[in-house]
Amino acid sequence: MKKGKLYGIGVGPGDSGLMTVKAVRLVKEADLIITPKTEKKEGSVAWNIAAPYIPETAEVLPMVFPMVTDPSVLKAQWKENAALIAEKLDEGKNVVFLTLGDPMLYSTYMYIFHAFEGSGYDIETIPGIPTFLAIASYLNMPVAEWEETAVILPATADPEKIDKVLSVADHAVIMKVYKSWPFIQKMLRKHGMIHSSVMISRAGLPDEIVLRDLDQVPADYKPNYLSTILARRDRES
Repeated sequence: MKKGKLYGIGVGPGDSGLMTVKAVRLVKEADLIITPKTEKKEGSVAWNIAAPYIPETAEVLPMVFPMVTDPSVLKAQWKENAALIAEKLDEGKNVVFLTLGDPMLYSTYMYIFHAFEGSGYDIETIPGIPTFLAIASYLNMPVAEWEETAVILPATADPEKIDKVLSVADHAVIMKVYKSWPFIQKMLRKHGMIHSSVMISRAGLPDEIVLRDLDQVPADYKPNYLSTILARRDRES
């Protein structure tokens, strides 16, 4: 039996209308659609975005990717997920793995991609609009222009590294803010970015939250998991 093909598809930031034409076509043609989520009790944001295009004939399989730091727990879950996908591919099914934003930028899909890389299975990755670029368009806030420098960094990175990077960048995209907001706020103040930065949670979704002048946001504020900051240097008055 001919093996199926694995597609990693970026569904973009939240608006179903921002999925690419190719992504929509492949979702409509899929035999099996995998929707990642962080816990068994939670729904999948990626599924909600792609839902208008998922045919009734497609099998939908929620797959848990736990947000934990224990390497043994993570490795066991990734191995279990990869084995299940391989089983479906061996049955000849074309499998679509949905992921927020773009598959190649801090996405859950990377766990699966690396598991199947060089395995002999046919894999194709379909790009999606990264959340930070969608946010920039929503706000008419350029990520960078002319000779300006822009960096992309996770708030979970080494604090010293974040400090050094923000000291030289003109603009910054800061992702995964939800657990590190007090430190990120401190860094934005230190590097003169606090008043011109914007934080958006759940961009493009009905419950989107936009926070400006981050100097006024309490240090004990708890951002949603899907929160991103567009940071830039404060202009001199």
